[in-house]
Amino acid sequence: MIMTRKSGVELTAVRLAALALLALSPGAFCADMADPAGSDPASIVKQAAGNILNIMESRRAEFTADPILLRDVVRQDLLPLIDLEHSARLILGKTARTISAEQLDAFSEAMSTVLINRYADGLLEFRSDEQLEVMPMTGNNTDQLSRVRTRVTLEKGGYAPVDYAFHMTPQGWKAFDVTVEGISYVITYRNQIVPRVEADGIDKVTADILAGNVQLND
Repeated sequence: MIMTRKSGVELTAVRLAALALLALSPGAFCADMADPAGSDPASIVKQAAGNILNIMESRRAEFTADPILLRDVVRQDLLPLIDLEHSARLILGKTARTISAEQLDAFSEAMSTVLINRYADGLLEFRSDEQLEVMPMTGNNTDQLSRVRTRVTLEKGGYAPVDYAFHMTPQGWKAFDVTVEGISYVITYRNQIVPRVEADGIDKVTADILAGNVQLND
């Protein structure tokens, strides 16, 4: 398989779908060390993708007709599977040290709404398990950071590399970042949000995100 030049529309679709692959696999991230598959982030991604594709194929027409319903389904299962607080800290960078726990929680909740609304729509981009290839895990993977490398096949040929960053929490493995073609969603959002926080303060930025007054580019 060759890697070809992707259009902006194609890459946006991949970014929208990437985190959503982790959204509909209840219990997949539980740290059940008695089950080797459950302790391997790569196996988690495979299981999550398989579950999602089965759900999408059986309910695609329903979700296409009513996208809000799909967002509700994602909301139910997405939040426990992604470490939103850790992602929020990474997005805010050093400014996270200057805010209270309550402000961080509010910001995390605002970002969860952004993720739900955007990444739920990306689920409709996946139509078969052939679109996602999970690569063997290599490198120095630890409980603090384990990367799962995948390749997403594009409709017009070629593929986009998508890496998932996991770490172990008391609740099991959780994802906290997705990198598409070398572009991290955490860094992408940090570059857009931190200047606003520095200029307007975390409370106003959080309120603006919830109100839909902040246009965040993927």
